[in-house]
Amino acid sequence: MSRHDGASVTDPAKAVFLSYASQDAQAAQKICEALRAAGIPVFFDRSELRGGDAWDQKIRHQIHDCALFMPVVSQHTQERLEGYFRLEWKLAVDRSHLMATERPFLVPVVVDGTRDQEAFVPDAFRALQWTRLPGGDTPPAFAERIKRLLSPELSPLSAVSGAAAGLREPVRATWRSRPVLLAIVAVVVCAVLAYFVADKFWISKHLAASTAFAPPPHSIAVLPFVNLSGDKEQEYFSDGLTEELLNSLAEIDGLQVAARTSSFTFKEHPDIATVAHKLNVGAVLEGSVRRSANTIRITAQLINAVTGFQLWSKTYDRNLGDVLKLQTEIATAVANSLKVTLLGDVSVKIELGGTRNPAAFDAYLRGLSAFRSRHGSEEIQNSIAAYGEAIRLDPNYALAFAARSTDFTTLTLEPDAKQPREGFTKAEADAHRALALAPDLGQAHMALAYVSERGLLNFAQARDEYQRAVTLAPGNADVLRLSGTFATYMGQLDAGLVALRRAVVLDPLARSSYSLLGNALYVARRYGEATTALTEAISVNPGYQTAYGARGRAFYGLGDFEKARSSCEMQRDNWLSQWCLALVYEKLGRHADAQAELAKQKAARGDEAAYQYATIYAQWGNHSTALEWLSTAMRLHDSDLIELKTDPLMDPLRKEPRFQAIERELKFSE
Repeated sequence: MSRHDGASVTDPAKAVFLSYASQDAQAAQKICEALRAAGIPVFFDRSELRGGDAWDQKIRHQIHDCALFMPVVSQHTQERLEGYFRLEWKLAVDRSHLMATERPFLVPVVVDGTRDQEAFVPDAFRALQWTRLPGGDTPPAFAERIKRLLSPELSPLSAVSGAAAGLREPVRATWRSRPVLLAIVAVVVCAVLAYFVADKFWISKHLAASTAFAPPPHSIAVLPFVNLSGDKEQEYFSDGLTEELLNSLAEIDGLQVAARTSSFTFKEHPDIATVAHKLNVGAVLEGSVRRSANTIRITAQLINAVTGFQLWSKTYDRNLGDVLKLQTEIATAVANSLKVTLLGDVSVKIELGGTRNPAAFDAYLRGLSAFRSRHGSEEIQNSIAAYGEAIRLDPNYALAFAARSTDFTTLTLEPDAKQPREGFTKAEADAHRALALAPDLGQAHMALAYVSERGLLNFAQARDEYQRAVTLAPGNADVLRLSGTFATYMGQLDAGLVALRRAVVLDPLARSSYSLLGNALYVARRYGEATTALTEAISVNPGYQTAYGARGRAFYGLGDFEKARSSCEMQRDNWLSQWCLALVYEKLGRHADAQAELAKQKAARGDEAAYQYATIYAQWGNHSTALEWLSTAMRLHDSDLIELKTDPLMDPLRKEPRFQAIERELKFSE
């Protein structure tokens, strides 16, 4: 919560509004004291923490009246995807839209190593030069800069224009007066440059320091532990154990853990510095696993990625039935080595939903491996079978129920799925069983949310379950990706994009991080940014076929039909590319080709792609046929109906009464 007081401000029009997260109060206090010492009025008071409408209105008035708005950006604001300070930021950005671009108003400051290109901030902040005040330490040059911005007489722009005005003598200059004029100009220019040099020297010095490798504090990547069992077939066990350990670390408040997909990119274990820079982490955990019949030996070492020195290492010999407890031991040791304050009994969170049955754990890891290596429905079915075996061996294995629920939903959404209603019913039942066994298991809430949005079209339930999942597992990239995508479809674009950008930070080498961000930007009608994100997804994985069609659709939104055609034709056999080409060819006047692409889809997918057909006909201007296909989609409970509220392709139908009736019937979450 931000805390502000205008008691010491007599002229709000000359005041600075300092906006910060409560965890940054100490740094914000330093900034405030430095500015006030320089005679600058500041809306800030740590002693006041009030709620209610009156307090809210007071804050709004202060933001409306202040001269400069100074948001404090930090790792704490990164970690808090919701907070009153974010409302303050939004109000300030909204006000800036009413101002001339020449007028200074937003003055972002960063109090730690948070990088502007990765920060979860409004786009308006990114367009500005940020000032770094490590820990809130504020040099006199910064206070002087703020005074200049506040004073029309002293601001850099007015200093130049004012000097020029002072040179406009009523007497016509002669050749004799030119040296004098030039001397005056030189003095003025030197004075102005002196300010900029002093100010820029301080800023550039700190910016130069920030360009050095400065990962977020308490950030870590877990590399795949090496399988020393002498059996290649046992690799699923070492990989799965690594992932479980990674998830255990992610449960610890204060740790930022790189997600599984990005960490496992480094299966061949390149040098630690490369890993750290690519994942932007300050520490790397690596190790090995040796498994025998009933025992396991794990050797782990933690390395400071900045210095290259080892922080901690240990070898553990345990019975296989003690693996769950061992995860807690290792995670706790790592957290202590990184000087993370542990709140409460971390074992409660880490061991929640797990099993102490070695055979059940082994089956669970086999299911995990099958799902992670999937290329289609067969691998997902193998994963479901393995989770089923785990549940048979331990009927109280909540994690296995949650994982199988997600698999059932994923399998049912596959293009070749059979009996979709049955699959969703099983997914819902497994999710409820997982929650009954472990009500605070984030993965279980995510599983129920996933089937609710895609299978049941129960958007209110999906909203509630995603909110709970994010609360319980804020460092889980899968939770962030799914909840962020759902939020954008519900029209909560800012919240969705914040979650998806956070997923990119946690999982920067995962194609899905960029593809889902790109799709969300497309829904937000930010087509140029969408093409950039989707191009990045292709760069991460050039074989990611659907990304080409998604990028083509974004180019279509931009009105660049040639680029849309080029992107979609790169993967002509993919259903998303065919959908895209049906749209693009029509715009290019290739009507027969457009019809042919639509015919391909109908032949391959039948009525299951009813929603896609509706978008095509809507874009072709055939509203009646589009509405007929929408009715078919409703009858079949087409999972893609979740996109209807915000889908740009549906815009031509939004004034149609039948469309509006369908939208009401779907009961989209607000």
